[in-house]
Amino acid sequence: MDNETAWRVRSVVLSTLFLLVVAVPLYPELFGLDEVTPFPQLVAFRPQLLALVLVLALLMLVRRSWRLASALVVLLVLTGAALTAPRAISDPEPPEPGSRALTVMVANVLGGGADPEEVGKLIRSQRPDLVSLPEAQVDVREQIQQQLSGLGYHGYTVQANAAPESATSVLVASSLGKVAFTADTLDPGRVNAVVPNGAAPEGKPALDKAGVVQQTTTRFGHIVVTGGTLGKLRLIAYHGYPPLPSEVSTWKQDLVVLRKWCASDVPTIVAGDFNATSDHADFRDALGKNCRSVGPAVGEGLQGTWPADRPVFARTQIDHVVAGVGVEPSRFKTYEIDGSDHRAVIATVAVRR
Repeated sequence: MDNETAWRVRSVVLSTLFLLVVAVPLYPELFGLDEVTPFPQLVAFRPQLLALVLVLALLMLVRRSWRLASALVVLLVLTGAALTAPRAISDPEPPEPGSRALTVMVANVLGGGADPEEVGKLIRSQRPDLVSLPEAQVDVREQIQQQLSGLGYHGYTVQANAAPESATSVLVASSLGKVAFTADTLDPGRVNAVVPNGAAPEGKPALDKAGVVQQTTTRFGHIVVTGGTLGKLRLIAYHGYPPLPSEVSTWKQDLVVLRKWCASDVPTIVAGDFNATSDHADFRDALGKNCRSVGPAVGEGLQGTWPADRPVFARTQIDHVVAGVGVEPSRFKTYEIDGSDHRAVIATVAVRR
């Protein structure tokens, strides 16, 4: 083998190895590593990583010996960009005649760090039918309700355990009528959360002023809203556990619960802080065939919601409104909330009658 041939073989081998090294953090699910730290954390920012890798690959073109590796990486990035593009260019489907429009808001209030007055102003201006408030304990929810005097919003809270971030609250517009509030729970022996101001149908754990509820099937509390004028539709306020380096399995378990909700034939809307993005394979698997995140479905899938204090290009979308069977995504927009590390989300969907 002459020197030129040997150089070419070496170049191909090294370029292929380099491509694999770059591909692993970008697409860890292809290598079975998407549940191994640090990949679940990194992949949450895949669009930004793609842009960074593209710049580096283009810079590599200055060296002749790096050009094959650069070309392979550029091809990988362009493929990734093509897969990501629908999130930014998709248009909503027109609602079916006679569909009912519902507006859903999500605002992670950072355990009370968000300004209740600012949250109240946003609710007053947008008049959502349901507001999902991850990390809102009873006192925080009541402070927000005080800003909504005269609007007829009813509030409910589930706190799954002693951690303040495990509290999830909802505000429900009076236009939804007399709704019921429940939570999917674990075994009755795990009673550890005070849950105020609720009512539950027969056979479900009561959510009342003096009542308690077992640890919910999700690590943080969630609330299932049914009845009233919703008909067959159920609205779920949800807060998924974050993919912390030492607790990725817990993060996955919460997404398994989401998968069960989405797999059901019951028309469902799930709204909250999912601590997962469209780049997480576990999130996509949980959505399955029945559910869609409203943001990507209407071309707003690159509108980041966290961390709110970073520039626009450095945020990722972990706050979602998920539309299930019988629900058509229509609109998605984010808003700043003083004091929170999340941007609020307001989405409109069309519910088939």
